[in-house]
Amino acid sequence: MRPGPVEFWFDFISPYGYLASLRIDDLAARHGRDVQWHPLLVGVTVLRVMGLKPLMDTPLKKDYVPREIARYARRHGVTLRRAVHARPMNPLPAARALAWLRAHAPAHAKPFARAVFHAVWAEGGDVVERDELLACAAHSGTPDALIDQAIAASDAGALLRAEVQQAIGLGVFGSPFFIVDGEPFFGVDKLELLDEWLARGGW
Repeated sequence: MRPGPVEFWFDFISPYGYLASLRIDDLAARHGRDVQWHPLLVGVTVLRVMGLKPLMDTPLKKDYVPREIARYARRHGVTLRRAVHARPMNPLPAARALAWLRAHAPAHAKPFARAVFHAVWAEGGDVVERDELLACAAHSGTPDALIDQAIAASDAGALLRAEVQQAIGLGVFGSPFFIVDGEPFFGVDKLELLDEWLARGGW
């Protein structure tokens, strides 16, 4: 019997989420695990529920974060073309589309999410307008018709809210966040620990 999946929660505006997205599926596959990708809104979990400021509005931390991300990117050979301190894009259109795809066309959800992350962080663009969403669809092999359905769908917002509420109920607060067999791990720097946890079957 195949073991349960790794649940991967992320916000498209999170550079840490993007960096984790490049590694989590290969890491999980080494241990015979699938990965379920879930949209998250840190504007709800971090700002509203936890009452914290955005990272780049936090004294001291705002100076550290760009150095940490640059160091991580150099170590893993990743090029980011969006500045960490740049104005965040509005994540709602892409997150709503992803939530709708997860519910109605799940085979396209993860490829679409990968394309959005790539457009935002590897190319430095925004994914907000219909043409930008469709460009990600084209890169991911997602039919345009599905994206148009997601944009027009009356349930897309409710599906995203349900994802965020589920995350909060599970104790998920930041991006990236992983849950495996009920065990939570927060942050891209926990990938090595998650790898060891899966290899050893926990401790």
